Parts: sequence; C-alpha cells; structure tokens
Amino acid sequence: MSRLIADQLRQRVRNRGGDPLVTYYDLARGERTELSATSFSNWVDKTSNLLVDELVLDPGAVVELELARSAPGHWVTLVLELAAWQVGAIVRVGTPASRSAAAAAELLVLGPDWADHDRSRADAVLACSLHPLGLGFTTALPSDVMDFSLEVRGQSDHHSPGPRTGDEPAWVDAEQRLTQLDLVAAAGADRGRRLVTVTDPWSTVRAGLLTPIISDGSAVLVVGHDPERMAEIAASERVDPTG
Repeated sequence: MSRLIADQLRQRVRNRGGDPLVTYYDLARGERTELSATSFSNWVDKTSNLLVDELVLDPGAVVELELARSAPGHWVTLVLELAAWQVGAIVRVGTPASRSAAAAAELLVLGPDWADHDRSRADAVLACSLHPLGLGFTTALPSDVMDFSLEVRGQSDHHSPGPRTGDEPAWVDAEQRLTQLDLVAAAGADRGRRLVTVTDPWSTVRAGLLTPIISDGSAVLVVGHDPERMAEIAASERVDPTG
C-alpha cells in the first residue's frame, strides 16, 4: 500500500472511479451533493494546481484551514484537505487562541463568513461560498480575498504530484501532529457505505474521507441532528449497518 493518501485516491479512481465516494447532506439547508471518486479527484487536482501554480505553495507550506472548523464535513473542505496533502502542504486546524500564538500561514481558507475573520496573518486568503453546486459568491470580494470557486474552475483537470516520502507533516491541531504516513495508518478498514455524523474536524475527515479511500468504501456525511431524517437517509442511500 502506498504511504500517501493521494495515491490511494488515484488507485480508487482506477478501480471504481464512477462509484460514489462522498455524499454530503445539510439537513438545515436541505442540501445534498454526491461526488464519485472520479469527480472528487478532479476537484482535488484542480485545487492542487491552484495551490501550486497560482498561490505558489511549496511543500511544507501551512494551510490554515478555518473552513475545517466551521464546515468540517462539507465536500469542499474535504477537497481542500486532500489537495493540500497532495501538494505536500500542512493542514493546520486551530482554535482562535492557538492561531494567535501560531506562526503565520502561507494560506488561510475561510467560508462564507470570511469577513468576520482576521486575515492579516496569512500571505493569501481563499474564501469558499459552499454553494451546493460549487458556484462562487454572488458579490465581488475585496482584492485580498480570492473566490475559491471562481479561481479553481479555470485550473487544469490533471495534476502531477511531486515525490513524497510519507514522513512529511500533514495535519496539525491542538491535540496531534500527523504525517502523511499517519493519515493512511489512521484511516482504518471499515469497508462499505457508512453514515457519518459530522462532528469535529479530525474525526470527520478520518471517517468521511480517509477511511472510505483506504477501505474502498464510501461515506454519507450528514450535518444536523434529526433521528427520523437520518433513518430516511440511511435507507435511501443504502448505507451498511454498523456493528
């Protein structure tokens, strides 16, 4: 098995590219978005090219992913996490207090509430509208904020990753520091189509992305708590029973 999660995604595309990989529900907003492994990989490659060609991120660059705190289970968040790992960047997810003490990031990624955040300690800022169809903001953003959806759509559909050893840092939060190798080791082998309730950033990306890629399964990520609706989704999406 490759020590890189991006390589595992490419293997999944070769084996079962047309099958669902990530299905996203937001109960409050009534949204559903489904991405096959091929579609997800396409978004990852486009985003990787944006990070390298437009934002000029080098391996080891820090991506402060505030979006992983505000929308940990959104498919755009998962795309950005995988793209950062593919280009050798570090995904950093911190609390407001820890961010104030941490070194500046090469890139800060925000959600629709981008205007509420201090953007002064990052070299570049991406804002994500989180539109269910991947569309951009309906109003112009200030010159120091890039619209992720507008910028990424013009990127090439193919990205050629540089060499990686697996020992590079990949994830940093208040509790742990993980390498690329750790991402694969942490994924587990829970094969099948699983219902994932969105919680904290790490638990969500582990169960909602890493495990499906490694185990050749898929995830239905749900934001919100409604037992009746969750049961309906489990039935309609034909998720596998747990236990």
